[in-house]
Amino acid sequence: MRFLPRIFIFVFLFSILIAGLGCGGGSMSSQNNSSIQPAIIFGATPSTVMSGVATELTWKASNAESVIINGLGKFPAVGSAKVTPTVTTTYKAVAIGPFGTSASSTVVNVMAQAEKPTLIFGAQPSNITSGGSATLSWTASNAASVSIAGVGTFPATGSAQVTPASTSTYTAIATGAGGTASSNTTVTVTSVQNPAPTISFQAQPNTIKIGASAVLSWTTTNATSVNIPGLGSFPANGSTNVTPTTTTTYTATADGAGGTAKASTTVTVEANGTPLPNLQASSGWRMWGELPPSYSICSYPCPGVTWWMKQGITTPSLSGDATEFYLGGTHPYADVLFSNPLIGAYSTQGLPDTDHKLIPTLHNFTYDAYFYPTNLDVMQVLELDISMYFDGLGLIFGHQCNNLGGHVWDIWDNVNHHWVSTGIPCYPINNAWNHVTLQVQRQSDNSLLYQSITLNGKTTPVNVYYAPGTSPKSWWGITVNYQMDGNSKQTAYTTYLDNFTFTYW
Repeated sequence: MRFLPRIFIFVFLFSILIAGLGCGGGSMSSQNNSSIQPAIIFGATPSTVMSGVATELTWKASNAESVIINGLGKFPAVGSAKVTPTVTTTYKAVAIGPFGTSASSTVVNVMAQAEKPTLIFGAQPSNITSGGSATLSWTASNAASVSIAGVGTFPATGSAQVTPASTSTYTAIATGAGGTASSNTTVTVTSVQNPAPTISFQAQPNTIKIGASAVLSWTTTNATSVNIPGLGSFPANGSTNVTPTTTTTYTATADGAGGTAKASTTVTVEANGTPLPNLQASSGWRMWGELPPSYSICSYPCPGVTWWMKQGITTPSLSGDATEFYLGGTHPYADVLFSNPLIGAYSTQGLPDTDHKLIPTLHNFTYDAYFYPTNLDVMQVLELDISMYFDGLGLIFGHQCNNLGGHVWDIWDNVNHHWVSTGIPCYPINNAWNHVTLQVQRQSDNSLLYQSITLNGKTTPVNVYYAPGTSPKSWWGITVNYQMDGNSKQTAYTTYLDNFTFTYW
């Protein structure tokens, strides 16, 4: 029985010892609780925003069960929340745990939002006629500049003049820190019909002797220029001199924005001499070939060159009685001469002058004809001559349109037997009737005076003198010639002759 009490005492003392250790352990437990207090990391991204723009608050708390953010509420220990402050705001987050709390703050800076631009835009006047102008004007607020498509970039307030060709809508855009603003305005263009031109056109005098001049004059309204075929282009009001060798009708065309107007006037030329008309239809034409380099005459058939003439052609024709002339062959630069003896031996006009009294009295001659080329690309030369023979003299008034050799008129030097360029342009029209007039004169000393060349209404003075040549004493007569020259390939081509008149006095 005494043993049991000892065991009981031991147990009691051991309990006291354990209790003492427990008291010491209580002090250590207090230190561990302070090391597990909550901690929090808290911030905003971005930390600076424009008014009305959201930012994101983020946090991460340790040793915490929740986080409370002022004004927002309670959240888990780790998380985020979007906020849209309108002013600079300080947010405070408190982490709450079993062993206490921890707090952290972050500031979101709020900048004021820039104001959006406003724009007033218009045109004055908004309706114009074609060729007129309008003024665009604008006023913008909260803007640094205003741009107008197709016009330019300008200050926030200003104006610009425009001249649209047709109805146009203009768009203005005002640009500032707060964005953009746009506005449209329309300028309506009304087309105005330009009035048609008028023209008054006359010749003074309207009847002249051959070799004399007339004055063509004109006045217009609503026109900018006047064109007279064969003479050129002139101002809307003016005059020009003409020296036609035959009766000629001139047509003037007035050109303006509203169209054209035409008027014609005729200058009647009274011949001083005797006309021999319609020679292209005359009988008695004679024909020869000519072969380079000597160009001696050969009768048909002539090796290397072929030709023909056909009379009574109605198409193309002016009189209904034209004559067709053809040149072909194989010999380069070969020619064919068509000749009509008008006065003297073999006269086709009943003027044989057997007593030799007519020809010595003649001094003035006019060669007037219409020719129709069909292929100017291959027509080397077209030659038109008046030949006069008497008392051993030979006066050949030779003219050639040197078509492929410079497009100029050449004349014949009787003494040196070669062609001389006049420098006068020769540009006939292809597949059309071309009117040519040649005016020449035999001087008292028998020298040759080339007076003028007229092509399609344009007369150019020549005024060149040459000494006469010689001829056999037996030659007595006046002939007119029409000659076609071949090119380097002797390419065949055709021409036509109509209304051919020779005048002498």
